[in-house]
Amino acid sequence: MTIRVVVADDQAVVRAGFRTILESEVDIEVVAEAADGSAAVTAARRHRPDVVLMDVRMPVTDGIAATRELAGASVADPVPVLVITTFDLDEYVFAALRAGASGFLLKDTEPDDLVAAVRVVAAGDGLVAPAVTRRLIAEFSRVSEPPPVPGALAGLTEREREILLLVAKGLSNTEIADTLVVSASTVKTHVGNVLAKLGCRDRVQAVVLAYESGVVRPGR
Repeated sequence: MTIRVVVADDQAVVRAGFRTILESEVDIEVVAEAADGSAAVTAARRHRPDVVLMDVRMPVTDGIAATRELAGASVADPVPVLVITTFDLDEYVFAALRAGASGFLLKDTEPDDLVAAVRVVAAGDGLVAPAVTRRLIAEFSRVSEPPPVPGALAGLTEREREILLLVAKGLSNTEIADTLVVSASTVKTHVGNVLAKLGCRDRVQAVVLAYESGVVRPGR
């Protein structure tokens, strides 16, 4: 099954580079390019891609606003967005995660990691494993007072709460399975239950909720 991607970046050379990397894979097709956030939204709504690769800083409409239009909480049929940025501690990226992005990468990421990230997001999983993601969430959740703990968290079992904490640390299902000495399929079931109970679309939303609610505190 071909993964259809829209590439949004204000630099033509960057778009061309991403296209070359992605289309070197037999299962990935770049269906459109966009030089600004507004064009990205238009292209995504027209082509309904499996993933939008979205730059943060773009003219007309920035990547955060475009992400919110495509994947925000109020969007009935969201398009998965993978944000890509130059800086590993960029408050705009955290804002993009809060706006509904399924994850983010740095622009200097290795080509194989970019391809893997696109496949992960296309499969419906949030990309929260990289250490830079954990650092960013920790850094920018520290700057504001956490809101009251959502009532849905009280509905988690002890095991589900443990799973949420490990997901918030950036562990993959396989790493969680190794940590808890259970099967990966068991972890996948627990993660699915956690997302359903919390009303989260994917792992990224669950991680942000865990930090913002104070269930997980930066540095702990």
